Amino acid sequence: MDRTGTTRRTFMAGATAVTGAVGVGALPAPAAAAAPPAADTAPPPSVAVLGGGVAGLTAAHELAERGFRVTVYERRALGGKARSMDVPGSARGGRRPLPAEHGFRFIPGIYHNLPDTMRRIPFPGNPRGVFDNLIAPREMMFARTGREDLRMPIPWPGHQPERLTLDEIRRALTALVETATGLPLHEAAYFVNRVLVFLTSCDERRDTVWERTPWWVFTRAARMSETYQRILAIGVTRNIVATKAEEASTRTVGTLGEAFVFNALGRGADGPPDRILDAPTNEAWIDPWEAHLRSLGVEFRIGWTLREVLYGDGHVTGALVENPDGVRTTVTADHYVCALPVEHARRTWGAALRAADPQLARCDKLRTDWMTGIQFYLTERPPMVHGHVNCIDSPWSLTAIAQAEHWRERDFPADYGDGVAVDCLSVDISEWDKPGILYGRTAKQCTREQVAREVWAQLKAALNDTGRTVLKDAALHSWFLDPGVDGLGTPNPTNEDELLIHPVGTFHHRPSAATAVPNFFLAGDYVSVDIDLATMEGANAAARQAVNALLDRTGSDAARCAVKPLFRAPEIEALKRHDRTRYRLGLRNALDLG
Repeated sequence: MDRTGTTRRTFMAGATAVTGAVGVGALPAPAAAAAPPAADTAPPPSVAVLGGGVAGLTAAHELAERGFRVTVYERRALGGKARSMDVPGSARGGRRPLPAEHGFRFIPGIYHNLPDTMRRIPFPGNPRGVFDNLIAPREMMFARTGREDLRMPIPWPGHQPERLTLDEIRRALTALVETATGLPLHEAAYFVNRVLVFLTSCDERRDTVWERTPWWVFTRAARMSETYQRILAIGVTRNIVATKAEEASTRTVGTLGEAFVFNALGRGADGPPDRILDAPTNEAWIDPWEAHLRSLGVEFRIGWTLREVLYGDGHVTGALVENPDGVRTTVTADHYVCALPVEHARRTWGAALRAADPQLARCDKLRTDWMTGIQFYLTERPPMVHGHVNCIDSPWSLTAIAQAEHWRERDFPADYGDGVAVDCLSVDISEWDKPGILYGRTAKQCTREQVAREVWAQLKAALNDTGRTVLKDAALHSWFLDPGVDGLGTPNPTNEDELLIHPVGTFHHRPSAATAVPNFFLAGDYVSVDIDLATMEGANAAARQAVNALLDRTGSDAARCAVKPLFRAPEIEALKRHDRTRYRLGLRNALDLG
């Protein structure tokens, strides 16, 4: 259902009808669907896009606008980890099924390339396409277990601050004082110094010294207080890069932290530091995107699984795929864009293809880990912060958001489920290898039911600990854990949707979008791009780079895709140039006190 209450089929037709109303960032005018070739004209080149996640759909989008014949092969569902999905058997009384997802979407203002794509996907009634389905939460919170929670507004032009009661003001001040007094003054000063060291470090120092240095070591966390470790070491890495402070690359954590600081200051930002979609992801974004791409002539093969990228005579000769009936066949195209996640993509690269380009073999050194979502459906709206919550002391590193209040044109109980559930509390589990508080087991050692109970217990420990009852057992309607996780509680659990993590050295193993094979290109969040993080923005930027490489290889005169880097503050560049001189002389950064 769209904003006017039409059916999904009517919406898809409507989205198709308005296709072309939105311009292309790097093109002089919107491109229409490629017309059938004249009898005496060679057909445009064909491209097989292998994977239909954000990277694959972005590549298909950019290629179709430039007149290529594009077919997308996707084994499961369009959107990949970004998609939303239905909870089976949950619909009643003509409502849609309860909405579920791999994890909640987060599209901060440091993103530029992905929002540009969103602006070019038509959506009925939206002048700027699906981009207008983004909404900015008004605040966020660090939920401390056994202490007052630190609740923070997110000021931005047009921001509407919360009306606080006297009790809420008291709690906010208490949390601020507890955090400040829990962090010794010398530790706060030291952390500020480390931030300034990174900000003024030249690219060469970042790419070598800081890429080899774990964030835990860079911040000297082992010598500091528990509050320092929880907030400034562990909390920062889990929030920004979803990895462990003890092994996360300082280059990655620092680069993203720098970008978020500038975003909060309004520098070089596309929008507010925190943006989410105002409806389930497929309704607000993926379904309209599919409709738009079909209108551009893109073809989709859903349920087709890539088994091997075939190589011979210096180029890719085809893709061995398995269709929905389990029959294997070889599909061919002029060019191939591999847009699978790295843990799936590298399994399809045979020895001959790897020998043709050593950077493919280096991808074996890239590491992935589990970060998976679970949704709790509630019969009462929880009195939570109006935005994201980071349960900073939770053993499983939980982050969460109550979604219904942000879905502006949706009446949750009227539109979804059985009419009893009124909200969806979406939670990301970032740590799967530490014991929990209920069973003393890691998340991987627990059954699905135990995972749900453990996460609920950890949420209550973080939110119900200072005299308020935010989450009630009686209000828990049901839960849904990402079906990509299988075998929990057995010796060999699996996860179809792992996340690229960024331990030291990762930067040097990431491949470029262009390979040494002339008709083979890489698109995915593991490809080397400016943002250096496994994100939808990284996947989008990598796909743009893959398309540009393809255009260069073919000698096309089509406009290249715009690829916008992270913001660099001009006033700091002079300090970085000074640091470059010191680095080349073998000296520390001028602010580095050790």
